[in-house]
Amino acid sequence: MSKQVFTVEEIKRKIEHYCVYQDRCHKEVEEKLKEYRLIPEAREHILLHLLEHNFLNEERFAKSFARGKFRIKKWGKERIVRELKFRDISVYNIKSALKEIDEDEYIKALYELVEKKNASISENNQFKRKKKIADYLLYRGFESNLIYEALKTIDS
Repeated sequence: MSKQVFTVEEIKRKIEHYCVYQDRCHKEVEEKLKEYRLIPEAREHILLHLLEHNFLNEERFAKSFARGKFRIKKWGKERIVRELKFRDISVYNIKSALKEIDEDEYIKALYELVEKKNASISENNQFKRKKKIADYLLYRGFESNLIYEALKTIDS
C-alpha cells in the first residue's frame, strides 16, 4: 500500500483547514503533522506559519474549549482544568479560560444537575442516594464544597 505524497504547501493548506474547522491546541496540530512524516524543519515552518497567521492560538483554544465543555457537556471547572492540562495548555491560559464561565450560570447548572440526577436515582436510602449524586458530580468535575452545598437542598 503506497502512502500519498504531499508538498509542504499542500500540507500547510490541509493543516490550515484543520485549524479553521475547529480551534485546536498545539498538541493536536503536532499529532496531525506527525501523520505526514515531515522533516523537523518543515514541521517548524508550518507551525510558525499557523501561529503568525493566527490559525493556532492557544488562548483562544482554551477559552472556546472551556465555554463549550461547560455549556454543552455541563463539565465542572476541575474537569475542564484537567483536560486542558492534558493538552499541555499553560496555567495562564487555563486561568483565562475559566473566566469564560459565568459564576451564576455555573451554580445554576450544578443545581439543575443535582435535581436531574436525584430524579433519575431509584435508591431509597438517603445517604446512598446523596453519595451517588456526589460521585456523579465529582466525575463531571464540580468542586466538592459546591456539591455538598447543593446536596443540602435535597429533601431528607
